[in-house]
Amino acid sequence: MVRLLQLLLLPFCATVAAAANQPPSAASSFKSRVDYFENARAAAGQRQAAFADRASNAPRSTSYLTNKTMPFAVNGTRVPLVDWDIGESYAGLLPISQNASETRKLFFWFFPSENPAATDEIAVWFTGGPGCSSMLGLLQENGPILWESGTYGPTKNPYAWNKLTNFVWIDQPVKTGYSTGEPDILNEDDLVREFKGFWRNFMDTFDLHDRKIYLTGESYAGFYVPYISDGFLKENDTEYFNIKGIAINDPFIGNAQFQQEIILPDFIEYWNNVLGLNDTFMSSLRSQKQQCGYADYLNKHLVFPPPPRPWDAVPSDCGVYFDFIDAVLEVNPCFNVYHITDMCPFPYQPLGVINGGDYKALNVSNAAYWWACSLSGGFLGDDRSPGPAADDTLTRAIDGLNNTIIGSGALDFILPTNGTLLALQNITWNGAQGFQQKPSTPFFVPYHAEQNRGAMAGAGNLGVWGYERGVTFYEIQLAGHELPGWSAGSGYRSLELLLGRIKDFSDTTPLAL
Repeated sequence: MVRLLQLLLLPFCATVAAAANQPPSAASSFKSRVDYFENARAAAGQRQAAFADRASNAPRSTSYLTNKTMPFAVNGTRVPLVDWDIGESYAGLLPISQNASETRKLFFWFFPSENPAATDEIAVWFTGGPGCSSMLGLLQENGPILWESGTYGPTKNPYAWNKLTNFVWIDQPVKTGYSTGEPDILNEDDLVREFKGFWRNFMDTFDLHDRKIYLTGESYAGFYVPYISDGFLKENDTEYFNIKGIAINDPFIGNAQFQQEIILPDFIEYWNNVLGLNDTFMSSLRSQKQQCGYADYLNKHLVFPPPPRPWDAVPSDCGVYFDFIDAVLEVNPCFNVYHITDMCPFPYQPLGVINGGDYKALNVSNAAYWWACSLSGGFLGDDRSPGPAADDTLTRAIDGLNNTIIGSGALDFILPTNGTLLALQNITWNGAQGFQQKPSTPFFVPYHAEQNRGAMAGAGNLGVWGYERGVTFYEIQLAGHELPGWSAGSGYRSLELLLGRIKDFSDTTPLAL
């Protein structure tokens, strides 16, 4: 019987041996590379998990439920389309003044933190726009509920910012997102006045007096955050306006010529291996850069340290931005100014379903209708304020706080890194002008466990940073405009630094997840 089996197996063994001596097929070569990638990714996850073997913050009772807050309590098990208990949170509308007949109200969603270090803190997020809802940030960047583009449904966010401190996302100015009433503001001074009225009501409702306040945001929040923080500092009132720091990423702080025009030819040249523009366009772009004076201006002013003020007049706008948009959409019809590596097809955008009954769960009127960004931007006409880097507003905020963080995603076309740096090189803070050295220290995110069935945040050296005289500037290589959404670990790290939980962006202290 054994002999028979040996005879039967001889042809099979010979076939196996012959196959072993044959070169691999194209299909098997491809599969081996796929398998290698999957195995390497799994091994990386195991390595990251090893770094997570540490004590976590002990949960504490965070109940803010009182007679005053009960009308705003959210049932954590009844948030539409969310299949887990989101825990304690409060949402609704509060007026922008103490006037009993006030009809203008701002929407908020407040998530208390279980972090024991957060007992005397409160932090705020503004999305920007102007007039864009902070629910965009909460649901697609840094909130406890994530529903990102192209995904099937909401998921838990391991890097939610309320894990670090008590956090509130606010739709402002009036008529932004779920906020109600008719806009009547002309500029940032008007916006600050209305926001301070709302903030007093919020602090009174939740008994948050004397808390340390931190303001954060992105994009047009580059206007909101410096102006509001300057307004808080001028109040000299620690009971309601005890502001301790600000953090803004990919911020609009100067003017469009500085931040969205002069620096574009170099940005396009650097990234054209991704953009795919033809030689004819690139040759025209290089000529335009020289003829418009952009090259000479940058060579003189985007240096470290910068030349003293006043600077030369800014070259006139040659329309590089618009020429580029026309050209790149021919090559990539799905080009995304907020994240330049995006290709077709467009990922499904789920946030339209926010109108499918969410207002009932969030204590908003049945007549409410949510818009991602309001057509008016919340102003009567355009915001007539100068950029905060142009009129000393940002300078006053920096000098008054000594805790300002400004970040940028390298893949952001709408507000590229060098435009933000150019604006900063033209302002003075804490006794000197601009950065004396270009930020170049590696930005480190500690290795950590993957927590959401996939790597939600990278680790290692993800960018560069620098610190001078109360300002930390950083750039993240694989992030776009919505930096905390594209690089969750980097965004989380920025909040840790703002709150004083880590020393700097080279700190190797584990993420406080």
